[in-house]
Amino acid sequence: MRYGYARVSTEGQRLESQIEELRRAGVDEIYQEKYTGTTTGRPVFKQLLSKLQFGDILVVTKLDRFARNTREALDVMQTLFDHHVGIHILNVGLIDETPTGKLIFTVFSAFAQFERDLIISRTQEGKKYARAHNPNYHEGRKKLYSPRSDSYTQ
Repeated sequence: MRYGYARVSTEGQRLESQIEELRRAGVDEIYQEKYTGTTTGRPVFKQLLSKLQFGDILVVTKLDRFARNTREALDVMQTLFDHHVGIHILNVGLIDETPTGKLIFTVFSAFAQFERDLIISRTQEGKKYARAHNPNYHEGRKKLYSPRSDSYTQ
């Protein structure tokens, strides 16, 4: 069986494009969730991992949908390989149990982690600069007025 996994990090994001890519890739069943990748628990992903069996293939659209960081990616990959489950990352390719496949996956995972770390670093630098140079800067979302409840919400 080919199982697809689609995830977005916030309720406001949409899964449709990932689901469409997974369908075009010919997956048999798609698991989806709206859950931040930075938390330790992804209940649907855990459910999917427990369902995978010998010879199955896990399909995701991009590496960052597969794991939160390099360490987790390598741990999940090893677990899947131990159960003879393949990993197909649509924008990377099929990752197999060969030494070359494992090397490629490790390198891509490291670069994905590096990119996430750079984004966090740039965001923090931007906030620091804004706090120092913009007296009107406030972190968080703007409060929106809701006439229905006659109050402000985040």
